[in-house]
Amino acid sequence: MAFAPTDHTFAVCAYKENPFLASTVESLLAQDAPCPVIISTSTPNGSIDAVAQRYGVPVVVNPDPRGAASDWNYGYDAADTPLVTIAHQDDHYDSSYLSTMLEAVNRYDADDLQLAFSDYYEIRNGERVDENALLRIKRILNAPLSLHAFNGSRFVKRRVLSLGNPICCPAVMLVKQNLGSSVFDEVYKNSCDYKTWVDLAAVPGRFVYVPKCLMGHRIYEESSTSKNLKDGTRQSEDLEILSSLWPKPVASLIYRVYALGEKSNELS
Repeated sequence: MAFAPTDHTFAVCAYKENPFLASTVESLLAQDAPCPVIISTSTPNGSIDAVAQRYGVPVVVNPDPRGAASDWNYGYDAADTPLVTIAHQDDHYDSSYLSTMLEAVNRYDADDLQLAFSDYYEIRNGERVDENALLRIKRILNAPLSLHAFNGSRFVKRRVLSLGNPICCPAVMLVKQNLGSSVFDEVYKNSCDYKTWVDLAAVPGRFVYVPKCLMGHRIYEESSTSKNLKDGTRQSEDLEILSSLWPKPVASLIYRVYALGEKSNELS
C-alpha cells in the first residue's frame, strides 16, 4: 500500500526565539501535498506560541530536555504518522518536497525502508547557494544510495558514511513504522544525526537518496551547526564516529580531507 500525504508529519523543532520559524512553517504549509505539521520545543515562549497561533499549528513541549537529539526524539515520537520529517526551525522546504519524496519511497516495498532523503542547497545571507565544495563532496558520496541495487546494502550504506556524514538531517524522511520510537542517538551533542545514520546503516533496510534539491539549509552565525563548529564539538564527535568505522590513523586522514570541504560551513 502506497504512502499518502496524510501518512507524513513535519515536526518542527523550535528552540528559544528564532526569526526564521514563521517562514519555515509557511514553507511546510505550502506543500503541494498537504500533511500534518506540529511544532516541538523544550523552550516554550511567546514567540513560538505566536507563530503556532498564527498558522494554526499545534505545539508539543518536551518536559525533560537533554539536548538536540532529545528534542528531535520528542517531536518524532509526538508525530502520529508512519512517516516523519524533523524540520529545523531555520530551514526552507520547497513546495514539492513531500510529493517528490513520497513518489520516491513508493517505488519500494514499505517494509524495506528506513529513511529517504533529498539533496539540498544552502541559504546564506538570504541567497540560495547550490554549489560549493561541501555540497559537491556530499553529492558524490550519496550517489550510490540513489540506486535500487545499492541503497539496501549494509556494506554500501556504511561505506557512504565512512567518508563523513553526507546526509542533511532536515532533508530526511524517517519511516517511523519500521524504525520505532526515539530513533535518534542522545549521546552526541552535535553529531547525533551522524551516529544515528551509522547505527541504522548496520541493520537491514534502505536509505533512499533523491538527488534533487528539495530544501534549503540555512547557514548563519547563530545556528547550532555554526556554534558547534566554532567550539570544536562537531569535529571531535565526527572524528570519534569515523574511528568506529576505521583504524584511528585512517579515520584521522579521512577527517582531514573531509574537513577541507566542511570549511565552507564557516562564515567569514
